[in-house]
Amino acid sequence: MKTMDDRSIIQLDFSEEMKNSYRDYAVSVIISRALPDIRDGLKPVQRRILYAMNELNLAPDKPHRKSARIVGDTMGKYHPHGDSSIYDALVHMTEDFSLSVPLVDGHGNFGSIDGDSAAAMRYTEARLSQGAMTMLENLDKGLVPFGPNFDESEKEPLVLPATLPNLLLNGTTGIAVGMATNIPPHNPTEVIDGIIAYMDRPDLSTEQLMKYIPGPDFPTGAVITNADDISAIYETGEGRIKVRAKTTIENSDYGRKNIVITEIPYTLAGNKQKLLESLAALAKDKVFDEIYDVRDESSKEGIRIVIEVKKDRNIENLLNGLYKKTAMEDTYSVNFLAVKDKQPFTFTLKQIIQEFITFQEELYTKEYEHLLKKTRQRLEIVEGLIKATDVIDLIIEILRGSQSVKQAKACLIHGDTNDIQFKSKASQRAAATLSFTEQQAEAILTMPLSRLIGLELLKLHQEGETLQNNIQEYQLILGDQKQLHKKIKERLRKYKKLFGRPRRTELCNLTNQNYVEEIKEEDIYVLIDRFGYTKSVDASSYSRIAPETLQEFTHIIQIKNTDRLCLFTANGNMHQLRAMNIPKGKVKDKGTLIQSLCKLDNEEILLYIPFEELFESQLLFLTQKGYIKQVSGIEFETNRSVISSSKLDGDDLLVCVEALTVEDVIAPECRVFIITQKGLSLSFPLSQVNEYKKTSRGVKGISLAEDDLAVFGGIITPEKTTAEFNGKKYNLKKIRCRKRGDKGQKAQVLSLK
Repeated sequence: MKTMDDRSIIQLDFSEEMKNSYRDYAVSVIISRALPDIRDGLKPVQRRILYAMNELNLAPDKPHRKSARIVGDTMGKYHPHGDSSIYDALVHMTEDFSLSVPLVDGHGNFGSIDGDSAAAMRYTEARLSQGAMTMLENLDKGLVPFGPNFDESEKEPLVLPATLPNLLLNGTTGIAVGMATNIPPHNPTEVIDGIIAYMDRPDLSTEQLMKYIPGPDFPTGAVITNADDISAIYETGEGRIKVRAKTTIENSDYGRKNIVITEIPYTLAGNKQKLLESLAALAKDKVFDEIYDVRDESSKEGIRIVIEVKKDRNIENLLNGLYKKTAMEDTYSVNFLAVKDKQPFTFTLKQIIQEFITFQEELYTKEYEHLLKKTRQRLEIVEGLIKATDVIDLIIEILRGSQSVKQAKACLIHGDTNDIQFKSKASQRAAATLSFTEQQAEAILTMPLSRLIGLELLKLHQEGETLQNNIQEYQLILGDQKQLHKKIKERLRKYKKLFGRPRRTELCNLTNQNYVEEIKEEDIYVLIDRFGYTKSVDASSYSRIAPETLQEFTHIIQIKNTDRLCLFTANGNMHQLRAMNIPKGKVKDKGTLIQSLCKLDNEEILLYIPFEELFESQLLFLTQKGYIKQVSGIEFETNRSVISSSKLDGDDLLVCVEALTVEDVIAPECRVFIITQKGLSLSFPLSQVNEYKKTSRGVKGISLAEDDLAVFGGIITPEKTTAEFNGKKYNLKKIRCRKRGDKGQKAQVLSLK
């Protein structure tokens, strides 16, 4: 038994070990999981699924097989990373709304463009599609390298012999460690035309190549609005594409019109419901007052999302707003990142095409080398059979005189006549001159007698001539790159007829227009109770509310629905709330807390005022420490939801914010009153309070003892002679008028509640 001293101890630096381990993990994710190979355009999981399906003989002309069986074979033999990731990849390869050329033919519920998930793998079935067969053709001819699987119990292809430019046609998306790929799908007809043109003229520039491949072509159609940027994307392999939904305008009932979405951005492929939900939310929250209704009328014929617009509204303006605030216009980030020689690289369009052509040259060279080898082997046998028919009597004599097949075979190959009985010495001498090859001897020994018929002999000679011609053709193709390219083009043109389709995505250059909000102006009333619950009602509803019911509300503000409600708090902040964002309700409805609408943080609200009224007013500010000032309402013009309304010392608070009219400011009889915590009061003419900026602290309004604070204040006018605060009602007439900044006198209290 070994002791601790006998064991070898390896000392490692922790940071270095973490660095190396993380690097190994990152490389594994990049190469073995997340990024596609530049040659076949497939991630490892996709390649393994297709290979497993090919091994199960799930060709397009064969019956579908349970997805669970496919996933099980893939996971058990080639991809030990969990069944859900394999099934997700299988489902993705069936989606005609995600891929230009789906690689799997699914049978059952494989999800939808709406965002519905696929049924469990035990309920669905699948088989290879015609597109997948272009990736698997000639897999048994040794065209691509094979390697051991994860436990070295099976062999798997390291790349598929793809003769279709899958990477450009279907695109891909993947997130690795520190990098991501996002290659958009393209039109099969355009890509094949572009590849053929590039093979004819390798000196084509990107601009010239774009005459054949003008841009991505998404299966969902829609409109690319920045077509001029595509050239730079193809040149660098990176960039952004703006994709916009395709819409039409239709007439509806009662003079209304409909915006009908017929194609959605590719970013919403498999998530159309997200767009519907966002449109419905905008209509419900009255963000776009023009929207009357939103409904989904999509069917098997295609997408049809109807946005019903109210009568006499500007539809173009509404569309501008929808493009800005919904996924009707989205950005697709392009990154042509793929793996080459086990290293990730960002490719340009020309480089991707060049890599595909280079791979095709390798495949076709190996394919024709394989055909040449097979043809030569067959020619060897045919020539042997023809030669054998000329001496068939001698061969029969050898077979009859031999003791074993081995003895007869040795005579045919080497002319060895030992121990073989011949009818004559002449036959033995003739047999000694035979020199068939081993393959020819095998074919002669297994040749049926029916091959001696005259017609069969003629067929052998014809086959021999055909094989000779084929060998010459294969040698010509292998010796001349132009002939090799000719064969590549022939197969690509065949695929063009099989998979080609018209372009779906429209390319144009559009500038985004600003949305101008359209709202029919009307008066509304904002009702706020003592707990802060808030709602709004229109003028006609307000007129029907009983007076005793209105007494339940501590604040009733008349405001335009296009205006903003401004809230001034004791903390020196002004919050703004758009009137249209105040939930409408009935009088009996509870309403919504004003703190929720404005996101107040336990701030006491001192004043509610519509911005239109505020803009024409002067505001009087009074703080606990007795500072006072006037500020013009114009100072508070802003689009921000929260701003500072007054400069305060760290421990100071506002105790009064009061709106003054022009008449109040100029009236000589208007006075300011201040009441302190100890019950002292002071009043002085409003004219003694100067106007300051909102960022100013103001001036001293009253001299306070160290342990006293101002707690209440406001304006005294001929109409306003009493005021109530904290359950006390004050007779403002009895507050003696003195100079601003004097000490207060005992306040007069009329009654207590």
